[in-house]
Amino acid sequence: MKQIDVVIRNPTGLHARPARVFVDTAKQFRSTVRVRHKEKQVNAKSLISLLTLGVESGESISIEVDGEDEAQALAALSDLVASGLGESLTDGSPTNGHAPPAAAPADALPVPANTIRGTAGAPGIALGPVFQFRRATIAVQEQAGTPTEERVRLTAALTEARTQLGWLYEQTKDRAGVEEAAIFEVHRDLLDDPDLLANVHALIDGGQSAAQAWQRATEDQATALSQLADPLLAERTTDVRDVGERVLRVLTHAASTAPVLPAEPFILIANDLTPSETAALDPARVLGFCTAIGGPNAHTAILARALGLPAVVSAGSGVLELVDHTFAILDGGAGTLTTQPDEATLAQAKAAQEQLRSRRSAEAATAAEAAITRDGHRVEVVANVGGVEDARKAAALGAEGVGLLRTEFLFLQRDQPPSEDEQYAVYRDIVTAMQGQPVIVRTLDIGGDKPLPYLNLPSEENPFLGQRGIRLCLAHPDILREQLRAIFRAAAHGPLRIMFPMIADLQELRAARKLIDEIRATTDAPQVEIGIMIEVPAAALMADLFAPKIDFFSIGTNDLTQYTLAMDRTNPLVAAHADGLHPAVLRLIERTVQGAHAAGKWVGVCGELGSDPLAVPILIGLGVDELSVSAPAVPTVKAQIRGLTLADCREQARRALGCATAAEVRQGAMHVEI
Repeated sequence: MKQIDVVIRNPTGLHARPARVFVDTAKQFRSTVRVRHKEKQVNAKSLISLLTLGVESGESISIEVDGEDEAQALAALSDLVASGLGESLTDGSPTNGHAPPAAAPADALPVPANTIRGTAGAPGIALGPVFQFRRATIAVQEQAGTPTEERVRLTAALTEARTQLGWLYEQTKDRAGVEEAAIFEVHRDLLDDPDLLANVHALIDGGQSAAQAWQRATEDQATALSQLADPLLAERTTDVRDVGERVLRVLTHAASTAPVLPAEPFILIANDLTPSETAALDPARVLGFCTAIGGPNAHTAILARALGLPAVVSAGSGVLELVDHTFAILDGGAGTLTTQPDEATLAQAKAAQEQLRSRRSAEAATAAEAAITRDGHRVEVVANVGGVEDARKAAALGAEGVGLLRTEFLFLQRDQPPSEDEQYAVYRDIVTAMQGQPVIVRTLDIGGDKPLPYLNLPSEENPFLGQRGIRLCLAHPDILREQLRAIFRAAAHGPLRIMFPMIADLQELRAARKLIDEIRATTDAPQVEIGIMIEVPAAALMADLFAPKIDFFSIGTNDLTQYTLAMDRTNPLVAAHADGLHPAVLRLIERTVQGAHAAGKWVGVCGELGSDPLAVPILIGLGVDELSVSAPAVPTVKAQIRGLTLADCREQARRALGCATAAEVRQGAMHVEI
């Protein structure tokens, strides 16, 4: 056995994200790894157990490793702690934009007597009636089958929960961003927690049903976390309960534990909200929310800030006594909820809200203008969307079209594929929402990492290198034919374009185009533009051969980076290094643009790089014609482009291509004055 003492210097201690990095590293070794803090020792391969240690910044832990690769494991883990476990150790402030809002801005509204004081969760002012969020209880079956039968039920429920969380990750990434969506990657890790599963299996072997055992084990873990002195770590209790409830719903066949909410806009009141519930809130109806417990660093508050929902947390149990439909003012920046305000208070709140609305209105008006550089170069800025509401939001924010319609939302979390009519209705509504702007529909991009129960997809050791994207659709041509027919029907209502994902060679493109020709020959379908995604280095290197056979390219920088650098962008151990500004990725983008432009075709970028302020001028300098970004980023990207010149962008791109690392590219970009 080998042992070493190390100090945790992360600004917020060993909380969820750095703990996940530690656990994922420990799992790579065959040796037993345990961590001791004060009087408690836990399994280092269990995220929940590691969190229960409550290690704060500046405290030491003892890492004990025993096994055949103990020396390598100890060295890797100690180096990982020293490097910050994926976080910056340069200062004491929270990273990744997750810092809570200031206690109260200087221009906060006056606080009248009939005000409940809480903690600022997310800035903004909401006016409207309150409504209490009352969860329905889940009925847990006490009668159990044999332990073997209950283990099978548990395994099936965990599999379904992983699928749900994968889809929730994609939805949240589109609405709020990758950092916020990573919350649900942590949730997926909790489903595989060895200590949690060991406890559940022991209870099942003792005669409990899978639902009983899962409920008790997750509640025990949540209780242990809630008793920690560190409030940030204690706030992870909600995450454990959120995961626990998700699996419990599957086990008990409960569709939802959420109540029916009013159709008219309202301020939501709850004891607390789970991250899943927060991510699912409809901003068209929920004006903001106020919770009795919770904290500004909880994942619920983080999501609220990312989604632009005003929020007050930790307001006390008194908010739960408010009568539904009581009119209130929610001030997320000040952390207050004022009920039944007098006319003067209401007038002040309306004035503050109107000022904010006016600023946003002005931004929206500017966003509708074209993105043209100071020297007259036009760049189209379009949006990535995942549904009809996303398209409407994109159109309102000035998007010049849809650069990527992710159609997976139609196929996931169901027992059978969507019908042609169902798909047609959605595509038609999205085209209509974009009011004549072009919509690029990406055909089903799914594989072993996002299983579909009705396709009986085999488990793959590395699904990102397996049957996914166009490969899967060509293996199941009926699915693709039905989707293409729906797209062609919707094209009668506006400009639709078809884009095939994960194309690696010309044979795949020929096979996909053959299906298109078959459908057009048997229907009265209009001509549509056909494009492919550049996600595989092979496609980028052969862009000159692809270009004459298609109408456009769209570079998926997330996957292109992953495949170019051989780094899984969802793996916390390497994700920080999977940077789309790596010179190798930029050279592939340049190669794609050159091949496309030589044939008179255009190139877009639909990955996260398109909204990275350091990347925007470089991409323009490389010749990218279109940037497809999340809807909220459209006004910002447009404004940035208007301040650039094409000449300066080209010079910055030239310098970036000459760099050796992504860090050099970013360092150079930060020092360029444009």
